[in-house]
Amino acid sequence: MAITPDSVRELLHSEDYGDRLRAVNQMRELDPAAAFELVQLAANDGNARVRYAAVSQLASLGHQDLVTAEALLRRALTGDPEPDVQAAAADTIGGLQLKSIYGELMSLYHSTDEWLVKFSIVAALGELGEPEAFTLLQGAVTSDNELIATAAIGALGELQDDRALPVLLPFTTHPDWQVRHRLVQALSRFSQPEAKAALQQLAQDESPIVAEAAQQHQAMT
Repeated sequence: MAITPDSVRELLHSEDYGDRLRAVNQMRELDPAAAFELVQLAANDGNARVRYAAVSQLASLGHQDLVTAEALLRRALTGDPEPDVQAAAADTIGGLQLKSIYGELMSLYHSTDEWLVKFSIVAALGELGEPEAFTLLQGAVTSDNELIATAAIGALGELQDDRALPVLLPFTTHPDWQVRHRLVQALSRFSQPEAKAALQQLAQDESPIVAEAAQQHQAMT
């Protein structure tokens, strides 16, 4: 049976949350304008998995109406009881470059105990490229949660703030190769001599993956 706006809308009104989740997935087959109208219904669904799927889809549909998308995402970020939905909202805010929600991202980072939410906020702040996020990211690199710390390294690279170099350079000797690999990606965004020297050092890293990544970045400059 062909997927149409009407067939998707019918699934969205099903009492079975599996049907409603399938409806969100089927929105990918619709015209973006029609899908955006329907995803707004799913973003307010009573089931967290349906809301998560809908909020995630706003990353590709939100450009249809950024004002409406912003309101939905702000509500999901600050008002949804499920951390997974809040994390998805942070991811989508970053993807859509909604700098107007920067303040809410910062506030939630400091008030939540959910590591996944913190992780997604750190990643979003890097995508937003907001200079005021430097202090938060500087603190996040020392997080006990290594995933958050690694995300903060990447975000500081995306920020391309000169103040980040003294924060990043000590990680050249970090024992985890995955951290050093993320560091290569971050340092590649800087042109300062100390960044280039660190990349040269990492090009000789004991991890072949880290060394190859550093060598590739050196070859591109």
